[in-house]
Amino acid sequence: MNLTERLSVYLELTRLNRPIGILLLLWPTLWGVWLAGKGHPAYHIVLIFTLGTVLMRSAGCVINDYADRDIDCHVKRTRARPVTSGRVSSREALYLAAALTLAAGLLILPLNGLTLLLSIPAVLLAASYPYTKRFFAIPQAYLGIAFGFGIPMAYAATLGNVPPVAWVLLLANVFWSTAYDTEYAMVDRDDDVHLGVHSSALLFGKYDVLAVMVCYAITLLLLALAGLMAGLGVAYYLGLLVAEGIAAYHFTLIKNRDREACFQAFLHNNWFGAAVFAGMVLDYWLR
Repeated sequence: MNLTERLSVYLELTRLNRPIGILLLLWPTLWGVWLAGKGHPAYHIVLIFTLGTVLMRSAGCVINDYADRDIDCHVKRTRARPVTSGRVSSREALYLAAALTLAAGLLILPLNGLTLLLSIPAVLLAASYPYTKRFFAIPQAYLGIAFGFGIPMAYAATLGNVPPVAWVLLLANVFWSTAYDTEYAMVDRDDDVHLGVHSSALLFGKYDVLAVMVCYAITLLLLALAGLMAGLGVAYYLGLLVAEGIAAYHFTLIKNRDREACFQAFLHNNWFGAAVFAGMVLDYWLR
């Protein structure tokens, strides 16, 4: 395999060719960055957390494929992934994940000690998430913690402390993640049953659609609470109203549990996160 082919395989392994995962991780991180910076975050904070998001999401994808290498081969949708197909060895995957994590760690070295301290559980969460589907009934909630841990880190980097609003934002992300990843799990429900792994779609059973919509509702309520705690105004709540409309659209996609429609709803969550962020940015800009 020449260098060009190797880089192409790495691109596939890290999912950089499919950026939805990066975006779903980036939006809550930017929520934290913007609120912590009161609408005017330092440029270096924005750059560090944006690049860190890309690197850690890429590392997480590599770890996920390493952890699932003996599972992916039994699923038609995933059996061609680089590790399970043998195009990348298990050892090579671990080396790549370590290199990406190290690069992300180097990015935060200029930041304060609390941020560095919080990076330890952040890495542990990212590394352990792929294994939770083997024993945890709702791995999607664990994903929400892993995907949202950039929020307290952003506050720590900006303020030197982590106020209560940061944890409210993190909790909101847990429910949002449970909503969109349950939509994703609805696509893989039959495979998960066959393989004996856990997912929220299996746990919620016939109430899966209701559970998704309840999770969206709790997400929006927690985001509204965070807005009150941060002193945000009308523009922010208009953003939440747009996000509510997006969630309602997702109901029309998932109500019949069609696989393709559920996957479309999952992908469309990018716009939910973007709507919330746009409301934040506009609210501060109008002041």
